[in-house]
Amino acid sequence: MNDTALLGPWVRRFLLEHLVVERNLSRQTQLSYRDALRLLLPFVAARCHQPLDRLRPEMDALLRAPDRTTNQGRRDYALLLFLFNSGARASEAAGLTIADLDLAQPSARLLGKGNKIRFCPLWSTTVQTLAPLVAERAPTKAVFLNRCGRPITRFGIHTLVERCAQKAAAEFPSLASKRVSPHSIRHTTAVFLLRAGVDINTIRAWLGHASINTTHIYAEFDLEMKAKALAKCDLTGDTIPGKHWADDASLMAFLQSL
Repeated sequence: MNDTALLGPWVRRFLLEHLVVERNLSRQTQLSYRDALRLLLPFVAARCHQPLDRLRPEMDALLRAPDRTTNQGRRDYALLLFLFNSGARASEAAGLTIADLDLAQPSARLLGKGNKIRFCPLWSTTVQTLAPLVAERAPTKAVFLNRCGRPITRFGIHTLVERCAQKAAAEFPSLASKRVSPHSIRHTTAVFLLRAGVDINTIRAWLGHASINTTHIYAEFDLEMKAKALAKCDLTGDTIPGKHWADDASLMAFLQSL
């Protein structure tokens, strides 16, 4: 991801769309939030030593941690990217077989809790990363292998994420004080989708958070709906599509003018 992943558009959306259109709150409430943000954002930016429009890009640093010039580094990057794309649990990624991948109609079949199956669309970048990893291997084989060539376990995935987080902490020291796990990435996926405008019910189906009384995850949300949602936040070449914030007014100028 690059500098198109900024805070400004989400502040605009919160103030202009969420408060007014979705919540139907008053102008006075909107101005109250605006004034709070005008006080909060400079304080947070100064405390975190980050520009106003670019707070806490730790997932970027985590994805950059693997050394992709090595086989293990390429495997690590592919696994991290898959976790971020799919929001899969560690056990779901560990159990993923090559047969569960459809790289032509990009999606992954995930077996979740209670043996519930769901399908997750894959970003084009994820497909390009996974393709050489599974080439010329039997469909029954695990997608992700450990350094001994055996299927990686969920404990191995936890270790991998923690190792990459420690390396990424050299770039972003704030990671050193956090316990980064596959579940942390799963949470990040949910936030990323939410900020991209994907509705909360689609996100719940995407991550397999359906009620235990739900017998068919696709009764309401099928793969086509998820693919349409995916188009709003597809990663192409490690970037987030959309208007670059540099082409827009500054965040503080926007708040001042509201």
